[in-house]
Amino acid sequence: MALKLEDKKRIVEEVHALASDAYSVVAAEYRGLTVEQMTNLRRQARESKVVIRVIKNTLARRALEGTQFEDIGSELVGPLVYAFSMEDPGSAARIIKAFRKEVKALEPKVLSIGSGAMSGDQLDAVASLPTYDEAISKLMYVMKAPVEKLARTLNEVPGKLVRTVAAIKDAKEAA
Repeated sequence: MALKLEDKKRIVEEVHALASDAYSVVAAEYRGLTVEQMTNLRRQARESKVVIRVIKNTLARRALEGTQFEDIGSELVGPLVYAFSMEDPGSAARIIKAFRKEVKALEPKVLSIGSGAMSGDQLDAVASLPTYDEAISKLMYVMKAPVEKLARTLNEVPGKLVRTVAAIKDAKEAA
């Protein structure tokens, strides 16, 4: 069924708004997926705050113009499903990677985290990016280590003094 011009404009505006707010986008070829598998993908994506859209590539190119993902426009070829990550840069890639373990037919073609287009081969690298909470906890661990070391060092001085005094006392009692 052909879309009317107004419908196409509405779709372009919706996807443009999505892309403007998204942290990353993954475009994957869905050829060979059943309706049930696509439904499962959408369900998993919804749980992770990832928006899945299937639109024509020409409309996607227009929608991505003026966003940070504009550079992937030349790579959009074939029947593609677009996953927009709304919570953290790696969540869309994690959803596609996890779904690929179940269904090999889903083939990532191009992805972007706002710093240029990357091939689908780099999906694992983007999927391994930490979430916001993980990044904060790693930062806190790194910041806490020098303080702990300083506290242990400062605590060691009186401990060493006590051991030295005890050794002197033992030596005098033995003599």
